[in-house]
Amino acid sequence: MKWHEITVATTEEATEMISNFLHEMDAGGVSIEESGTLNKPRDTSLGQWYEHPLNDIPEGQAVIKGYFSQDVDAEQVMAQIRPRIEQLREFDIDPGDFEISHVIVDDEDWANAWKQYFKPIRISEKLTIKPTWEEYEASPGELIIELDPGMAFGTGTHPTTSLCLRTLESVIRGGEEVIDVGTGSGILAIGAVKLGAARVLALDLDPVAVSSAKENTTLNQLEGQIQVELSDLLGVLQADAEAEEALHIRVPVDLVVANILAEIILLFVDDVFAALKPGGTYIASGIFKNKELDVEKGLEAAGFKIVDRQREQDWIAFVAVKPE
Repeated sequence: MKWHEITVATTEEATEMISNFLHEMDAGGVSIEESGTLNKPRDTSLGQWYEHPLNDIPEGQAVIKGYFSQDVDAEQVMAQIRPRIEQLREFDIDPGDFEISHVIVDDEDWANAWKQYFKPIRISEKLTIKPTWEEYEASPGELIIELDPGMAFGTGTHPTTSLCLRTLESVIRGGEEVIDVGTGSGILAIGAVKLGAARVLALDLDPVAVSSAKENTTLNQLEGQIQVELSDLLGVLQADAEAEEALHIRVPVDLVVANILAEIILLFVDDVFAALKPGGTYIASGIFKNKELDVEKGLEAAGFKIVDRQREQDWIAFVAVKPE
């Protein structure tokens, strides 16, 4: 089978939004390649090694590829995505002097090629992410997250995801009820339970992500502790009494984690505050450095007290607490 490969050369800052646009336009898969130069800072505190080959993508730039069925009108897709990328500037997300191109490729050129670069990776003192197709022997005390990300976001290699996992490790004490908003592949929900959380409600607006998160939950044999639901942010919590009764957790909860864009975090910050117990914790990641002050003000305006913030490259994760 032939596929349309639509490539967008843009900035790292704009990768998540543009990737989301491609998914919304029914891409059969999306890949992201960021700068691979030797000057790029890489976290080796836990002995990580990087098998991704070096490339000639300039610092701060990225190449996103979306794959569409041969039945799709590629010219129409490109015409539709261009104004959406331009509009990002209105939200202070700079896509730079982006370029869009298109070629035809075969299945074998992309469907599984990315897997050769996704190896087991130690994310924190305790957590290691292992793709399902790789052999790996855990050391004593090492917690393994089995993962097949499929077409959903979240392999753990992006700074926002690894930030969240490390922050979860520092926050979870055991027995917490957790809500994971924008779960993607389910990696944060799985990590939370591996670290000791009692139950997690994992939510995503994308049916592909919901399916992927359910499959990964099963791979890790955590179906009894993780419930995955289709939901627009925390919308499922505003459902009728019968739907609420079907949830495995009870609001208010101990912890909410959201690895999504800063604009979305600000959009439902009051809902998160209401969903937390007094003393409960909110981990908000996916925040690019140019949005740090906006998110800080938004969290404080909602009533949160910011107790910590973690950084990796140009991304920030906030840890905020609802006062007792």
